[in-house]
Amino acid sequence: MQKKQLAIALEIYAQEHELPAEVAALMQEAKKARANAYTPYSKFKVGAAIQLSNGEVVTGNNQENAAYPSGMCAERTAIYAAGARFPEAQIKAIAICVKAHNQIISQPASPCGACRQAMAEYEQKQKTPIPVYFMGETGPVYKVDAVLDLLPLAFDSSFL
Repeated sequence: MQKKQLAIALEIYAQEHELPAEVAALMQEAKKARANAYTPYSKFKVGAAIQLSNGEVVTGNNQENAAYPSGMCAERTAIYAAGARFPEAQIKAIAICVKAHNQIISQPASPCGACRQAMAEYEQKQKTPIPVYFMGETGPVYKVDAVLDLLPLAFDSSFL
């Protein structure tokens, strides 16, 4: 038997104001998107903003439904919209932020597994890493250099 350890590197910005200007602007777009999230059940709002190589910013937010599996996360809403509207553009960066109704989230909340898989598909398609920045309502911002850092041992088209 062999044992292998997987590790990722995080860049941690202590506060949002430490972000590079272009990333701070992208996070502001994510916050605007978060404000419009439809979350009558969980009361947990998520906003995502995607910077594209053509200069466009595409945003998304979570959309809930009484039939829970029918809802959609912010990250997938944004990435599918980007893919549908600008199929030739590469994704340069993704910013994600969250906010809860009943508490202050002061630590970054990373994307769920389904969103990681969807984002990884686009990273693999473009053959270029996509940096991901994520944060809570306040506190530090985490950055990974690539979506696949969040999804080690990813499932991809090579298995099909």
